[in-house]
Amino acid sequence: MTDSERVAAVVAERDAIQTNLLELDGSFVKQLLDGATLSGRTRERWAAVSATLTGLWETYMAYSAVVDRVAELGDTRRPSKKDLSELTELLTGPAVRLPGAPVPLARRDLADTGRAPVTLEASVAAMRRAFTEVTEVTSAVEAVWADVGAPLDAAAAELARCRPLVAGLGDEIEAAFREAQSSLDSRRAEANADPLALARGGRTDTSAADRLREQVTGLAARIAELDRLRGAAQRRIDGLRTATADARTARQDAVATWQRAAQRIAALPPLPPDIAEPPLAGLTALAAAGRWTRLEAELGQSETNLAASAARTQQLQHSVAALLSRRDELRGLLGAYQAKAARLGAAEDPELAARYDQAHDLLWAAPCDLAAATAAVAGYQQAILMTEGRRP
Repeated sequence: MTDSERVAAVVAERDAIQTNLLELDGSFVKQLLDGATLSGRTRERWAAVSATLTGLWETYMAYSAVVDRVAELGDTRRPSKKDLSELTELLTGPAVRLPGAPVPLARRDLADTGRAPVTLEASVAAMRRAFTEVTEVTSAVEAVWADVGAPLDAAAAELARCRPLVAGLGDEIEAAFREAQSSLDSRRAEANADPLALARGGRTDTSAADRLREQVTGLAARIAELDRLRGAAQRRIDGLRTATADARTARQDAVATWQRAAQRIAALPPLPPDIAEPPLAGLTALAAAGRWTRLEAELGQSETNLAASAARTQQLQHSVAALLSRRDELRGLLGAYQAKAARLGAAEDPELAARYDQAHDLLWAAPCDLAAATAAVAGYQQAILMTEGRRP
């Protein structure tokens, strides 16, 4: 490699070092660490590497001054022997005087400054070691902030979304929200003050941040549910009032049907209890007081009770209709069996006639004893079958 090529290489290396140092010095993490109130392990490590970084810049300034002289000598078209000798000495000899501990007095020459110069190569090696020491810390801090920041930022976004909804949801929810916000602020402050305390063997301990995020997610779901209830509260209360009126009308219709059926059918199922009045005034008062948890429980219970009452009314209607239908069915069967007896020529049979009359009287009685009528129709049918079996 010629001298000019060596000079170009040295200058290029210096420029790369300068770029990296400036990028490090202006990095977001470095600026934050410089301005933060650090604690614990991070404060100790950053104090140490800050001193290292200061020394790195001092080394760079001394090194860069030598490189500037190298570039100046290398830029000469026809350097003199003296310049060539100096250039060679700068490129290969101990030309950079590093900052740091002075050479012990016992090993100094009378004219020494107390600091031994080193070669350009040695100064670059020293800066590389110092740069690595500093970037190891900044990279570790950056990794922790990124890892912990993700769940904390997610929790913060959830809380920000819920904040406009919290007022009026009740003391319990408002206290839980304040506690979650306080926990978030504490976790973020801890991570900012001592991020390296969360570094564990090359990994970041995000367990506390993850737990907080889970808690906030659960709280946000609860807030959303209560807000939904708040929005639907009056609609549900009005709906309960309307449904109660409808259920009472349906019960009145069922009672009227039952009373008519009672004149025709004996032993009807009993009437269901009256439709209870839901605590509408109390529900409205709970809504006005923002007691959404209690309101949700009482609304749900009231709606369940009303649904059960409506189901009993509907069941009564079905039961009465089924009994009337059964009576009509038995009447039809009795007529069909009478016609069959006539086809067999046994219509005037005294036993069959007596059985027919018994079943007929029961079915057309008011009220009708369905159990007895059913037995009578079955007996009439059986008698007809026996008569049919005796015919030649």
